[in-house]
Amino acid sequence: MSLIHQIALTLIRNVGHINAKRLLDRYGSAEAVFSADKQSLLQIPGVGEVIASQILSTNALALAAEQLRFIEKHKIELLFYTSDRYPRRLKECYDAPVLLYYKGNADLNHPRIVSVVGTRNASKYGQALCRQLAETLQPYNVLIVSGLAYGIDVAAHRESLAFNIPTVGVLGHGLDRMYPSVHKQIANQMLKNGGLLTEFPLQTNPDKENFPKRNRIIAGMADVTVVVEAAMKGGALITAEIANSYDRDVFAFPGKVSDEYSKGCNFLIKTNRAGLISDPRDLVYYMGWDDVLPVSPARQTELPLNLSKEESKIMTLLVQAPLRIDELGIRAEIQQSKLAIHLLNLELKGSIISLPGKIYQLNMIP
Repeated sequence: MSLIHQIALTLIRNVGHINAKRLLDRYGSAEAVFSADKQSLLQIPGVGEVIASQILSTNALALAAEQLRFIEKHKIELLFYTSDRYPRRLKECYDAPVLLYYKGNADLNHPRIVSVVGTRNASKYGQALCRQLAETLQPYNVLIVSGLAYGIDVAAHRESLAFNIPTVGVLGHGLDRMYPSVHKQIANQMLKNGGLLTEFPLQTNPDKENFPKRNRIIAGMADVTVVVEAAMKGGALITAEIANSYDRDVFAFPGKVSDEYSKGCNFLIKTNRAGLISDPRDLVYYMGWDDVLPVSPARQTELPLNLSKEESKIMTLLVQAPLRIDELGIRAEIQQSKLAIHLLNLELKGSIISLPGKIYQLNMIP
């Protein structure tokens, strides 16, 4: 494994994450990509003369060597797409970054991950909801993710730290700087119980176009996204839409119809883009974190005979314990699109039942 080649692959202009994954699928590793000949590269969909020439030049490798020196000095961890430590929920998303830069001690594959987003103009109501949410979630072994921006983001991080919940900030710039700078102190605290994560290489400024890209990581690495306060326009609604496109749970706190920074939440609820939670305990219930218990071995039954190979895998896993759909797909090694069809078939057969929070368990009722 060559870290320089992994970094360099992401520094090639116009390659992008989708083309990078095509190259990795074809050649097996980043190092092999840079060893390929031009004729072979041109056979890859999306790779034309310009990109092939850039891969064959040494510019990206030279820039990657500079990045690696800083990374090693500051103990930044590189999470490549093929790494076991790469966030597996995010990896399921078609536009997941090929490389992430990470500094911290939190497990990015934590059993339960909640993303909290909202307006930069947080009211006392919104800040109070962040505190109630953290206090309620504290016993449930969660990791809280947000964007370390003004308003709801930093309130979510601050309250997480106050209740000793690990919290990760996803940044819209490189790890060699901090934006906004006033959040540097809380960022340092998060390194002790959580971390900082970004797809952007060093020397990347917090440009406006980076934040929508950042939002897809916030949505993609979590089981559920919670919108606390939001106007009709802004990053919070973008994140909610992205989470919906990833088939992830989205919930929102309602507010007064006259409040500017509750209109976005009310809209999400009204249009069924988010479930309504009026109390943080609602989230615990809907995610099935309070009421789902493992199936007792004494109640296990023999598997039905008329199952496909994939259905047998699913049933064998659910015999052990109820599972969320994303975890089920990972363990059964079935793509999410195909998994949904198999789950529907099993529900129609009466073999399994679905619970709130996209959790599935065996149907123990004869």
